[in-house]
Amino acid sequence: MAFASRIKSTISVLTKLSRTYTAASGRNEGKVKVPIALFGGSGNYASALYPAAIKANSLDKVEFELVNLVQAVKKSPTFSQFTMDLSIPAKTRVKALSGLRVVLAENGRLRYVDSIAKKFLELTMAHRGEVKAIVTTVIPIPAQEEKELKETMQDIIGQGKKVKLEQKIDPNILGGLVVEFGEKVFDMSIKTRALQIKVLAPTCNS
Repeated sequence: MAFASRIKSTISVLTKLSRTYTAASGRNEGKVKVPIALFGGSGNYASALYPAAIKANSLDKVEFELVNLVQAVKKSPTFSQFTMDLSIPAKTRVKALSGLRVVLAENGRLRYVDSIAKKFLELTMAHRGEVKAIVTTVIPIPAQEEKELKETMQDIIGQGKKVKLEQKIDPNILGGLVVEFGEKVFDMSIKTRALQIKVLAPTCNS
């Protein structure tokens, strides 16, 4: 029941936004500029959805609903198979999903809902002036250390931007941490240090 409710809610929101976007495009009024340029099919869909969300004052709601839809797809093998199965005719998907056809089903993009949601999140973060920093460690970072790391990242990024920290666990780095934000990567992992020592060892012994 909860799964069906999430799907129904998302379809309702996307349908309303699609109508808003279509009407606004026809009138060509108050054109909304996307904060960053996105490319590819998923980027184009996210970029088309963003102005509609802004005009409807529903940016947060659309973001929430898209994330919920992605989670629902991941939790339901049946629905996940339905979205991925290319043997199911587009007309069948359209009929089953009703309003969602406007932005996804009609063009066979339903199976890309995860990447579309990620692209849309990039737009909402840029809209809010947020910069995502991914911190990879072997075990979760304690709350105090996370706070200090976030403050350090904020100093590096500077004023006018807000750091949004995302933790990622990867035992393969052996220890230490790897910080990624924008196009920058600070690799302070034990694995990388060990590799560096291994490379330098022959030189030191010669």
